[in-house]
Amino acid sequence: MISITKLLCNSDNYGDSLRYVEGAAIEKYGVRPGRGPVVAWNCTKTCNLKCKHCYASSDNKRYDDELTLDESKKFIDDLKDFNVPALLFSGGEPLMKENILELLDYASQRKIRSTISTNGTLLDKDVCKSLKKINLGYVGVSLDGIGSNQDAFRGVNGAFDSALRGIRNCIEVNQKVGLRFTINKNNYKELEDIFKLIKEEKIPRVCFYHLVYSGRGSKMVDEDITKEETRQALDLIISKAIEFGPSVEILTVDNHTDAVYTYLKSLEKFKDKSDNILKLLKTNGGNRSGMAFANVDFFGNVHPDQFTWQHTFGNVKEEKFGSIWRNSENEILNGLRNRKELLKGRCSSCKWLNVCNGNFRTRAEAVHNDFWAEDPACYLTDDEINIMK
Repeated sequence: MISITKLLCNSDNYGDSLRYVEGAAIEKYGVRPGRGPVVAWNCTKTCNLKCKHCYASSDNKRYDDELTLDESKKFIDDLKDFNVPALLFSGGEPLMKENILELLDYASQRKIRSTISTNGTLLDKDVCKSLKKINLGYVGVSLDGIGSNQDAFRGVNGAFDSALRGIRNCIEVNQKVGLRFTINKNNYKELEDIFKLIKEEKIPRVCFYHLVYSGRGSKMVDEDITKEETRQALDLIISKAIEFGPSVEILTVDNHTDAVYTYLKSLEKFKDKSDNILKLLKTNGGNRSGMAFANVDFFGNVHPDQFTWQHTFGNVKEEKFGSIWRNSENEILNGLRNRKELLKGRCSSCKWLNVCNGNFRTRAEAVHNDFWAEDPACYLTDDEINIMK
């Protein structure tokens, strides 16, 4: 996750205290010694929508082997013992998990900052009041288009109106809320409209996700935007970050090429900011999958991130999360923490490796059938990464 607003406007938000602090780039488990990773927990596979790009391949039915209430609480206790700073509840649709409010409150009581990633359709006024009451850190609402385009992408008519109503309900009770937008060829031309919506609705945060080829999203390789279109999208995102300033937190997710591109753009347009940007990027160190970021799926399996379920390190029903995460005997987990010598292709000789850290491994594996191959979503030119063709 890259805070474009932090880089260009030197804003100060919660996530910045994890991403841009001394020791964040240390290649051990956790953001810095003594602290565990941020954990994304897909607490249920059940979902009321049918999103085309769903990495979890969720559907509208119940699964008996998900973590029970007692197992879930034990898992949260383990995260507390391991000094995990933040827990993201995801799905499926997390608001469809039985006892979800109790679990959110349980995490809050244990001083783990919790957020929720939702499609927004179930955020009625009572739910939003409950989320505010339990001191939820943030609600991220997935919105991948305007009106009928969102409905088509989500597979259910009325999804856009329901999600927008949920956002408004959060704002009404002063519950921090923001958008999650996955860029693809079906919606990238709506970026201007998304920023217009942010301004009109006074939405304080937006995360722009790059497409990752995982789950149902593995069928969308041909629906990703081109490298030139990606550069155009980033140009717009950068210009809007400057326009909105610190009042709207703008982030991009799942492509650390954005970090390098933002720095290169600063050399052209914001030279007074470039030194600080590079300092922040080197402090962060790039992709943190398997290092400062972890994922646990609905059945308790531990993965390096929520898109890399083809690699599993253990199960929290059988062993404490901290014990699993410390296990450096796993080839992939250990490799992610010492990946620079394993990377191949353009990634291996890129001069920005200390800033990007090899980007997203699952995309590389999906396209090249090699976990350590170059990430096909890198849109920098050979000249920009300083290698020979």
